[in-house]
Amino acid sequence: MSMVSLPGLKELIENISRERNLPRLAVQSAIREALLKGYERFRRAQNLEKKHFDEEYFDNFEVELDIEAEGFRVLSTKGIVEAVDNSDHQISLDEVQQVAPEAQLGDSVVLDVTPDQSDFGRMAAMQTKQVLAQKLRDQQRQMVQEEFQDLEGTVLQARVLRFERQSVILAVTSGFGQPEVEAELPKREQLPNDNYRANATFKVYLKKVSQGQQRGPQLQVSRADAGLVVYLFANEVPEIEDEVVRIVAVAREANPPSRHVGPRTKIAVDTLDRDVDPVGACIGARGSRIQVVVNELRGEKIDVIRWSPDPSTYIANALSPARVDEVRLMDPETRQTHVLVAEDQLSLAIGKEGQNVRLAARLTGWKIDIKDKAKYDYVGEDTKFAAARANHGLEEDDPEVKRLDDENQEKLKEEEFLQTSEQD
Repeated sequence: MSMVSLPGLKELIENISRERNLPRLAVQSAIREALLKGYERFRRAQNLEKKHFDEEYFDNFEVELDIEAEGFRVLSTKGIVEAVDNSDHQISLDEVQQVAPEAQLGDSVVLDVTPDQSDFGRMAAMQTKQVLAQKLRDQQRQMVQEEFQDLEGTVLQARVLRFERQSVILAVTSGFGQPEVEAELPKREQLPNDNYRANATFKVYLKKVSQGQQRGPQLQVSRADAGLVVYLFANEVPEIEDEVVRIVAVAREANPPSRHVGPRTKIAVDTLDRDVDPVGACIGARGSRIQVVVNELRGEKIDVIRWSPDPSTYIANALSPARVDEVRLMDPETRQTHVLVAEDQLSLAIGKEGQNVRLAARLTGWKIDIKDKAKYDYVGEDTKFAAARANHGLEEDDPEVKRLDDENQEKLKEEEFLQTSEQD
């Protein structure tokens, strides 16, 4: 049997396997595929009989690697027929019976169709290099995809490698003893207080494992995602791990709109266990637990607040550290509320550039209006809201009223219809 020699094949497989962290079998399969593509191109270029090669034409061809002898063969599986009309896919019964008398029509045989070394060798080498590079990239992406798919939404330890445009490229691994893989931390996912110098280490939240052929890292990670705060607390607070304390809501502003305000997070916690103080559990003795989280987030401000099923209590808690005198749920339908505070608590409740009230609103899902209690006009505000509700017809909350209203609408329509038909 003829063979096209590929000097250095063994070493090539070893090197690629090591550099790209791919198993040897994966590398061999990529090389076989690349050589088969090379053979296909060679045949297309040499197509003197002007045969029509469609997409599936070469499906019955394969490449066999001989790693010890450092070479390869091209094999073709052909069907045995009476009369041959395509010698790439068929062979005549007469021809086979000379070698194997027991052969019958409809059987198939595998034949060596390796071209001559001099014709094919140089072209194969060139073509194969390009295809191989592509195949290896695909295989590597596939492996990263499989390795990290289940880790989406978890936190990984990362090390800074370099900058690319505004992104930081980090090295992450999926577990102990696993090779490092590159991940991208885009500008909008970075924290203002982070110092991304080479080899600095950070915990990052794995947002997305992307497929596809795009260049650059497939792993998108974040330092700004609220998921990172949740994970860090769960990691520090055994009661969260044991599901005694649960995190109900998180609102995070990792990149505030203005430079004069630092990043801040509010996290609402709850427990079903009467004897546990969920806020205390998250803060730890003398702040020991929350300090670990703050340090990992490079000094971000974090408010841990007690969740409550009662909106007024929850809203008052959410505005911590400000002291709230009264929460008035002005319109539960559109979730608007007035929060009354003493004059000396106003700026604390609103927060620097509105950050405190903004986060409290996101945490609770209510629109919060902070008012100075001393100047608040109860009657005036109530009248205003009652009028607004009447305008919006929000009294429709009463199903009876709504049904009557619908019936009246229908009657009106019928009357209009009758009038117009009479005119016709």
